[in-house]
Amino acid sequence: MDAVMRMAPVAVFFVALMAMGFYIQRKSADAAAKDFSNEYFIGGRSLGGFVLAMTLVATYSSVSSFLSGAGKAWETGFGWVYYATSQIVAAFLVLGVLGKKMAIIGRKTNAVTVIDVLRARYKSNLLANVCAIVIVVFFTTSMLSQFIGGAQLFAQCTGVSYVTGLVIFSVVVILYTTVGGFNAVALTDTACAIVMVVGTILLTISVITKGGGLENIMANITAASAQAAATGEGMDLLDPRASGNIPFQLYLTQWMLCGITTIGLPQSQVRCLGYKDTKSVHRAMIYGTIVVGIMMIGIHLVGTLSRGILPTIEGSTDTLIPVVIVKYMMPVLGGVTIIGPLAATMSTISSLLIAGSSAIIKDMYLHYKEEKKEEINQKTVANISFAVTAVMGVAAVVMAINPPDLIVWINMFAFGGLQTTFFWSMLFGLFWKKANTAGALFSIIGGLGAYCVTMALGIKIGSFHNIIIGMGVGLILFVIGNYFGKPMDDKTGRLFFPEKY
Repeated sequence: MDAVMRMAPVAVFFVALMAMGFYIQRKSADAAAKDFSNEYFIGGRSLGGFVLAMTLVATYSSVSSFLSGAGKAWETGFGWVYYATSQIVAAFLVLGVLGKKMAIIGRKTNAVTVIDVLRARYKSNLLANVCAIVIVVFFTTSMLSQFIGGAQLFAQCTGVSYVTGLVIFSVVVILYTTVGGFNAVALTDTACAIVMVVGTILLTISVITKGGGLENIMANITAASAQAAATGEGMDLLDPRASGNIPFQLYLTQWMLCGITTIGLPQSQVRCLGYKDTKSVHRAMIYGTIVVGIMMIGIHLVGTLSRGILPTIEGSTDTLIPVVIVKYMMPVLGGVTIIGPLAATMSTISSLLIAGSSAIIKDMYLHYKEEKKEEINQKTVANISFAVTAVMGVAAVVMAINPPDLIVWINMFAFGGLQTTFFWSMLFGLFWKKANTAGALFSIIGGLGAYCVTMALGIKIGSFHNIIIGMGVGLILFVIGNYFGKPMDDKTGRLFFPEKY
């Protein structure tokens, strides 16, 4: 009975998401008939400040924050809360650094995707195709992990089997994304972000209440920390470095991987093409920073405080949040709370689906048609886009039923691989006049290659994450490549750097 009551709010939320997808599809039908790609992939550049912030936040958040992040915070203590604070700056950096310049270039060139912007800057089909392949490969991998995490959470909290949870969960997210496109993703992302905040608050209240108050919880955590210090077993939960288990180098690379270099995530970059005016992006920077702060600090704080009521966990620490929901929350409230991490998963998948589909349709298929000067039928484009989006989602689901170990390994470096590919190429392309095609190609191919090879072979520099290697090699090769390629032509210069021409 409890499982059914937990399932009820989730079912209502799922139905609402699908209804949003069909509503958006009907509402935008006229605009899509005129320019399907513009409407389907970036929502006609119509996002306001609040929706822009929420869709960026929801895209950036994922099931790992709610499950793995909270579980790690339970294990290591407040040090992991400090560790997670790097993520607060993500929305502010992406919109603050790239927002205005990308929007201006996007409108001048009618760019619908990140690769459209890079193609306009570097005038290279090879570079565009390499980037499109990187997006499809790493996005599919990332979707796979999200499907697995979402299905496992759904199964643990509702009592259904993993496969049943996977099918229900995947049908909902693939359906509303495929039907509604970017506008549906933006609207559902907004709903998801709101629910994530609500879920985080409910979890915090439940943990503190069941723990007999914050004072009692902190007394238990302090006692556990004192015991760890006395016996040498376990970690000091009050130590920012978790008894040396979170070295300084890891803090530094976390600020790169989940902070500064999030500028290089294409699923975040594309949001800069979709807002309607300057006021919207300024508001989004503020709203996004506040919401990310509440969610990231909140969910990791929940994990740490849970140590005061759950001194041990059977199995993986990833089960912490499902255990707290099932054991310490009323069924209906538990159902509402479950929606939070599910929403994080669904919003990430939907954004990856749209961006991955656009890489195939807009950056490959439509560009080929335009080069051949062939007529483009908007209805045909719509049908192919629906099909590609659905197929990408279904492919990830099929792999998620019985995923091979290789996929899990690849997912560990997918995040950094995308940043290595798009960080320098986009940043230098927008703000460095001397950046050229050879430099960008050297950086993308060499930096990504170095990152993937060192991850595969386990080669590291001390305790630093391999993103240091990928980004460092990419930077060096970009500078070297610039000496071998041709400088930017005057037409491109006037487009990207009008103040200097």
